[in-house]
Amino acid sequence: MPPRQATPVQGTAEIVERGPDRGATRVTVDAGEQVFPGHYPGFPIFPGVCVVEHIHLSALATAPEPGLRMEAIESTRFLSPVFPGDRLAIDLTWERKGEKWRCKAVAATARGDSAKVRIRFSEGHDQ
Repeated sequence: MPPRQATPVQGTAEIVERGPDRGATRVTVDAGEQVFPGHYPGFPIFPGVCVVEHIHLSALATAPEPGLRMEAIESTRFLSPVFPGDRLAIDLTWERKGEKWRCKAVAATARGDSAKVRIRFSEGHDQ
């Protein structure tokens, strides 16, 4: 994993696959995440922005070359909620587009796909 950046999530992804154009990680959403008391009291749901952050961190951990930085989130589609204790399986595919990289990711729980995200990266250190 790259050095830890400022992030709203507490879990650390476990790399289960890393190849030139594919990657996969797994991360358990801890019930002690700081976002749960306010999102939503009595019915905690892991915020979509936190799912996207886990995808971002997983992409950095499995990037096809070092030193990529996120340039844009091109699309995001949330398909089902993520709850405390869920284990996110994040599968990533990488495609080079000129001087940029595009990462397509699917995050899923045991109940099925929870999010599909497409992120564009460029060379340079992530912020």
